[in-house]
Amino acid sequence: MINAPGEIAKNYMDVAKKKVAMGMGKTFLLAILAGIYIALAGCGASAASCTIGGAAGKLVGACVFPAGLTLVLLAGSELFTGNCLLVIPVLGKEIPAWGMIRNWIVVYLGNFVGSVLVAWMVVAGHQLSLYDKKLAIAAVGTAVAKVSMPWMDGFIKGVFCNLLVCLAVWVSFAAKDVAGKVIALFYPIVVFVVCGFEHSVANMYYCPAGLFAMADPAYAGLDFVDTSGLTWGSFFVRNLVPVTLGNIVGGAIFVGMAYWFVYLGRSDGDKK
Repeated sequence: MINAPGEIAKNYMDVAKKKVAMGMGKTFLLAILAGIYIALAGCGASAASCTIGGAAGKLVGACVFPAGLTLVLLAGSELFTGNCLLVIPVLGKEIPAWGMIRNWIVVYLGNFVGSVLVAWMVVAGHQLSLYDKKLAIAAVGTAVAKVSMPWMDGFIKGVFCNLLVCLAVWVSFAAKDVAGKVIALFYPIVVFVVCGFEHSVANMYYCPAGLFAMADPAYAGLDFVDTSGLTWGSFFVRNLVPVTLGNIVGGAIFVGMAYWFVYLGRSDGDKK
């Protein structure tokens, strides 16, 4: 047995109210943990991809990355992209808009801290030296590609990404057991990764990892791509801003508002 979409909507309302009611300290700590989980999944996906390379490597990495959302949902933590669904209880007048915005800000900052922490530790611990330092080359190449992307490309890829991530969260609520939840969330996440869509929290790991690796003397002399455009400023302005805005649109509008209207909103026919 599974929960029908209408039941998912009602169940999420209860979960969302608890998220917003939670103290800011606990929310921030859980957000740091979520950033760590997503970053570790990104690290694992990159390592898996490097062992094969090419399109096949991309697919293998995509199959590893769902570990991040699995940990977020089952271990318990706060992820900004998933919390874009908080628009549902706002529209249902179960929580105030300022409560959603406060949650987004605190969780976003916590996700950033957790993701950057993992990026720094991965470089400091020289995990990127695996596979004859090919992992370090891949980390820098990934970061350069992300900051070199046109602004609108990042925005649109962010929309598609969080449409799929929020759907993964949504369908995981359909299952009533752990195995069902993992299976439900797996495929939407694989699709977003293999398609190259952009996840703001994942990029909080990928871009800093490339920046830290580029500056580490242990990787000096490696055959990196042109890194002249890779800076903290370009990371924030050219990648994180458009991707974050796209994530909000994809999750809050394409999923949250749509499902609120269908399953919880009252139409003129309902009032009669």
